Amino acid sequence: MRRTAGRAGGAVAYAGQDAAEPAPETGEQAPPAQQSAAPQPAVQQPLQQEVLRTEFPFQLPRGYVDESGTVHRDGTMRLSTARDELVPLRDVRVQENPAYLSVVLLGRVITRLGTLPLVHDGIVENMFASDLAFLQDFYRQINAEGHTRAAVRCPHCSEPFEVELGGSRLGES
Repeated sequence: MRRTAGRAGGAVAYAGQDAAEPAPETGEQAPPAQQSAAPQPAVQQPLQQEVLRTEFPFQLPRGYVDESGTVHRDGTMRLSTARDELVPLRDVRVQENPAYLSVVLLGRVITRLGTLPLVHDGIVENMFASDLAFLQDFYRQINAEGHTRAAVRCPHCSEPFEVELGGSRLGES
C-alpha cells in the first residue's frame, strides 16, 4: 500500500483504502472522503510490461551437414550485444581478413542448430554459402528491429521507394 498525506487527528490514509475503514496506525476511524464532482476511476489496471524478445528461430535454406552426414536446418539466434560485435575485432583471423568477421560473429549469436551440442565459428565457416548469406540477413533483421530499410521519395519525381540502411557486412552500420 502507498501512504498519502496525513490527515487531522493523526490518521493516515492508504491508496486504495476505503475512507471509512480504520487507519492502520491508530485504530481511529478516518473521516469520510469528500464527495467530488469528478467520477473516480475504478481499480487502476497495472501497466502492461512489454517483453523483449531476445531469441529468434530460423530454418536454413540448405542446412549444415555434420561429419556424420546429418543435416541440421532448424536453429535459434539471439540478439547481439555490443560485446558480441567488439570481441571478434580482436580475433587474429578477423584482423588478417575482415570478411571473417561475420563468421566469428554468427558463431557467437547462434544458440542452437539442429541437434548439435554446441555452435561455434568452426561450424559457421563450414556452412554452404547460401546458408551463410541467409544468416547474415537474418542477423541484420533481428538486430535492427525487424528491418534496415527506410521508405523515401525521389526528389525529382516524388516516386516512393525503399533504401537499405545497413552496412554491407555484419558489424557495420
